[in-house]
Amino acid sequence: MLLSELAEKELIEMENGVRFGFLADSECLFDPKTGKIHGFELAAPFRLSFSKKKTESSVFIPWEEILLIGEDRILFQKTVPTSKQYKQ
Repeated sequence: MLLSELAEKELIEMENGVRFGFLADSECLFDPKTGKIHGFELAAPFRLSFSKKKTESSVFIPWEEILLIGEDRILFQKTVPTSKQYKQ
């Protein structure tokens, strides 16, 4: 599979059925020494909220949470708060 084909796939969280856009809209976080992919960081989906509580501006999909890479979609279990350990 080509990277350009992978980028066109839609990201869907299985736990809540939330659509997170397309893989092309995310940042791939990986270890440049080993090439191991840690996961993907992307902007949190827009949710209408009337509370004054701050929401996270981005979320992280760990590689281990990806369940299936299908013909049109990438299904993953859940997101986690963005981790600073992967940012350099």
